[in-house]
Parts: sequence; structure tokens; C-alpha cells
Amino acid sequence: MSIIINLLVLLALLLLFTVGLRAPIGQGRARLFSRVAGVLGVLGVALLANIAVYRNDQHFDLTQEEAFTPAPETLQILRELQQDVELIYFYQQQNPAGRAAKQMVEIMAKVTPHLKVRVIDPDQQPALASQLGVRMYNAALLIAGERRIEVITTEDREIALGLLRLLRSDKRPLCFLSGHGEYDTDNFEFHTHFEGSQGHNHDELGTAVVQMEQHGIGRLRRALDKLGYAVRKLNLATGSADGVPGDCAALVDANPRTPYAPPEVALLGRYLEGGGKLLLLLEPDYVLGAEWAALLGRAGIRVGDGVVADPDSHYFTDAQMVAVEKYADHPATRGLAMSFLPGARPLEVLTAPGVQSRVLLASSASATVTARGGKSRSDLGAGTGVRALALASEGRLSATAQPFRLAVVGDADFASNSFYPYLANADLVLGLTSWLRGEQRGPAMKPPVEVLPTVALNNAQMQMIFILCVLLLPGLCAALGLAVWWRRRY
Repeated sequence: MSIIINLLVLLALLLLFTVGLRAPIGQGRARLFSRVAGVLGVLGVALLANIAVYRNDQHFDLTQEEAFTPAPETLQILRELQQDVELIYFYQQQNPAGRAAKQMVEIMAKVTPHLKVRVIDPDQQPALASQLGVRMYNAALLIAGERRIEVITTEDREIALGLLRLLRSDKRPLCFLSGHGEYDTDNFEFHTHFEGSQGHNHDELGTAVVQMEQHGIGRLRRALDKLGYAVRKLNLATGSADGVPGDCAALVDANPRTPYAPPEVALLGRYLEGGGKLLLLLEPDYVLGAEWAALLGRAGIRVGDGVVADPDSHYFTDAQMVAVEKYADHPATRGLAMSFLPGARPLEVLTAPGVQSRVLLASSASATVTARGGKSRSDLGAGTGVRALALASEGRLSATAQPFRLAVVGDADFASNSFYPYLANADLVLGLTSWLRGEQRGPAMKPPVEVLPTVALNNAQMQMIFILCVLLLPGLCAALGLAVWWRRRY
């Protein structure tokens, strides 16, 4: 609407200019009157135009990178604000980055009336800065009622993440299970490794070539912290006899390496019967015990053996790094781009009373299942076909149980430090955790992770580039050269 008003003002000024060019010039008093009336009319229209433009101010960013416009994720978060938030930004006037951030937060204030922005230079207003408890430049103080947080940044994305933390009402933590060799949430380092002769694995052969202590899932932990999710470790073996604490919003079991004792599986069963939420990330080489398999069967999920290899849709040149481009219409996967699972086991939907299970992501129709190391096995499923890689299940395990939610992924590496930042892997695991917490969709933005710039292509895209750049273009040049030679010769 404001853009239409600005266009109407521009057309009115253009019409006034045209009328002024064509206005007749009289003689004597009539000439003087026409000049005075014309000047007053122009001033009046210009004043009204300025008032209209001021009330409907527009921001135009003509740079290719949109350097003076908030990120799309930031704009989405601002448009979804449902309560008033005060943003006080402290900047140093001599600092170019601070001046740019000041301009950015002023633009953010125009997106929604719920964001009230003030900018303060502590050098000019030291008493006010001291009163608010801010002693650093380039700091944003976010206040909503009695809650307040401070964000040290010049980036609009970090301020948007601060808004998410400020307004998050559910403070219950995500509990990561430990005690069975799971990924450590305290490992924040990037993991580099060599691939062995049998591919990517976690056994003794794999640990012999690993360059770091362990994979870790610290990057996911850090992202959850920035989004305002509390994180806690939970060991069922040494915890309370009552089982999972009631304040855990959901459980995450990321890559268990040792078997679960039957009492521990029984605790998880009672947790799901009481309305629990569980995210289970399983590597292909992990052997499920009979108790685990029975519990998952009650939830409508069967975990298969072996590794899925997809010759038509995989990442880089390894067919076992399955690339996923299509997802089910589910809150956990809505709007995702391509992701990849570096070594996944097949899953299967089972019929269970009171439970609804569905496939979240799957391989292409040309996928096969092989044993670790690439050897075929007849008991892993004959021929090619679509293989389920992640399942979501919800319902009741019994008539008297509470509704539960369960998500199982046949791979854990995609969420580890090694592969978390690439493609849509981060969006996938964050979407799963948000769905388990009962949120309608994943977070509007994911915290940035420092990674080297890469170009991500699946196998089909690399084949197309090879055909175009190596075959078609050189072949076309050779054909044109031959045609020119033939024409000049004859």
C-alpha cells in the first residue's frame, strides 16, 4: 500500500510539472496573480507530497549483495513478532561497522510496529549506558516485559537470533542421552578424518585413522544455545530410578555405541508411554538389542541392517552418501533444500495399533542395500527400490498411554561436527528437534557456522556439468572449426 502511495505522489508531482509548463502567462495583475497562485500551488503540493512520503517511507537497496537490507530470515522473524520488543543499540559514531549496524536496526524498526528501536552513543550519553548496564560498543539490548538479553554484534542475523531467545517461552531443556558412547555435546571442534578401505566407519579400523579425539555434536549444541534451547546431558544408568526427568522437553540419542541394558530400554518405554518425545540417530554398524527392536516395533518402526547405496542420487562420488532432494510434507522437513546422509541404514514402517508412522525422507528408486564394505547380502533386501532413511511416528503405545512422538534416522553422522553445516543437514536436525518439542515448524533461521565455501552438487548434476563442459562445448568448437576449414578449403 505504501508503495502505491509513493507512486501516486510521484505521478502528482509529474502532473504538476506538466501543468506548469503549459500554464498560460497573462498580462498585468493577472500575470502576477497567476505566478503567485502557481508558486503557492507548487509549494502546497510539494508539502503534501513530502508528508505522504514521510508517512510511507520506503527503503530501496540497489546493491547486488543487498548489503543495506536485513536478511530474509531476519525479516521473517520481525514480521512474525506478536508482542512489543524494545531494541536499544549502542554504537560508536566513529566506527563504520557501528554506523552501518545503526542504520540496519533503524530499517528493522520499519518492518513491524512491534519493534521499538533506540540508538545510543555511549560516548555522548554515558549515564544512560551505565544505567542500562551496557559497557561495550556495538551491543544490542533486547527487552520484552521483565525479560532482557544482550547481544554483542553488528549483524542483523545475530539480533534476530537474540529475538528468538528472548521470546522463547518454553524453557525446558533438550536432554542428550549419554553413557553409551554417544556423540559428545561438549566437542565443538571440526572433525577431519581419512576414509578407510571399508568406507566411513566407527570400529577399531576407523579410529586408527581419525585425526581428532571424536566426532562430537558440539556444533548442533552451539546452534541450540543460540536459538534459546537449553541443553542437558542425561545418563539413564546413573540417573533417577524414576526414569527421565519431567522437565526434559525431548530426548536425543545421537549415535549410541554400546548396548542398552533391558532396564534402560524399559525406562525409555515408560517415558514414551507417558507422552515422551525421542529422536534416535543410529549408525549402520550399531546392533540393536531385542528389547530396543521390540520397543521400536510397538512404535511402528523397524530398523534394518546394512548400508543404503544410491547410484542415482548421492553426494560427491560415494554412492553411500545418499543425497535427499525430496521430503514428505511434514513440519520437521517443510521447506528443506538438499541434504545428505553419509552412510545410512534402511528403515521400514510397521503396522502398530494406535500408532501412525510415516517416511520423512528416502532414497531414489535405484537404491540398493549392501553390507559394510560394499559386499552384497541376500538378507538385506533383493534388487533395487526406494529405501526409507528417516521415519516419524506418533500416537499411543497403549489405550491408557499418553500421545508420544518418535523420530528415527538411519544415520547419525549428518548431525555431527563433520557434516552438520553442509547443505540442509542443519535444517533437518533442527526441524526434527523442533517438531519433537511440539512446535509447528523448524526455526525461522539457523545460526551461522564458519565453514569453507563449497559448491554442493549431487551425482546427476556433476554428470550434467561433465557432459556440457567436457563433451558438448569442446565438441561444438571442434565441429565449428571443422566446418570453417571445410568451407575455406572447398
